[in-house]
Amino acid sequence: MNRSVALLAALAVVVVTTASTLFTVHQTQQVLITQFGQPIRVIREPGLHYKVPFIQSVITFDRRLLDFDAPGEEMILGDQRRLIVDSFTRYRITDPLVFYQTVGATEAGIRARLNSIVSSSLRRVLGNEPLLSVLSSDRVRIMGEIQRQVNTEARQFGIEVEDVRIRRADLPEENTQAILSRMQSERERVAREARAEGAEVAQRVRAGAERERAVLLAEAEAQSDVLRGQGEQESIGIVAAAFSKDVEFFQFWRSMQAYREAFSEGNTRLVMTPDSDFFRFFRESAGRGLRPGTVPAPVAPAALPTPVPALPAPVTAPAPVTPQ
Repeated sequence: MNRSVALLAALAVVVVTTASTLFTVHQTQQVLITQFGQPIRVIREPGLHYKVPFIQSVITFDRRLLDFDAPGEEMILGDQRRLIVDSFTRYRITDPLVFYQTVGATEAGIRARLNSIVSSSLRRVLGNEPLLSVLSSDRVRIMGEIQRQVNTEARQFGIEVEDVRIRRADLPEENTQAILSRMQSERERVAREARAEGAEVAQRVRAGAERERAVLLAEAEAQSDVLRGQGEQESIGIVAAAFSKDVEFFQFWRSMQAYREAFSEGNTRLVMTPDSDFFRFFRESAGRGLRPGTVPAPVAPAALPTPVPALPAPVTAPAPVTPQ
């Protein structure tokens, strides 16, 4: 019985001693061995390792990329504009021994240090840059300079900063409305200039169109006057040629035209002497056997484009005069 208890006790001691001696290092970890609080060695290779039991201790550090999100801070830019900057940092523990000696065995100590380092670097770099550079493609250059400064200061803590980025860059609330109003005024000014330029171009186009219209109308009227003159000239020539062929017939035809125009309405009254030249053909017709007072039927005019001779002005009389 005593022998069994002794064996069990010895087995328990061996198990406890073995568990305290052997330990495993994961591929995402790195280990610092300390003895009575003093660092002994650093283990970065994954696998099964050993240490002196009950004397040495194992402190594990993450070897992966770690995150640190800095709170938003209000900063003054190079053009004296205020900006609320919200940034984040990616870092890696490269020297567990230095990290343990400077900030301790946990990551909480490095976060306070990184907050002050990133904040001071942001203020130094952004304090020399205008707002347009921060909001444009120059941000890549600005962030590269911030990362370089942060990495230089962070190496003393056994870490390496892989990246520093600005997540958000917002204007303070009190400046937002003023900037929006200024932007609106600027857009309205650009719109007014565009409208003025458009009105000027429209006026220029309209004036050119009016000028072309006036020129075209003038040329058309001039051409129409020329054509009208040529037509009147040809008409006069045709009438003159026809008049020269038979003068008496032409006079007779002119008189018939005058009779038709004078007596077409049926209530025309003329005041003139019976021997007026206007009734010459009436007298000649009466001499050929027509009854006095009989008006011959009007003869259809020939298709000659000649003007009708002017008639005497009609005057109202008490009674019509019958030709003799």
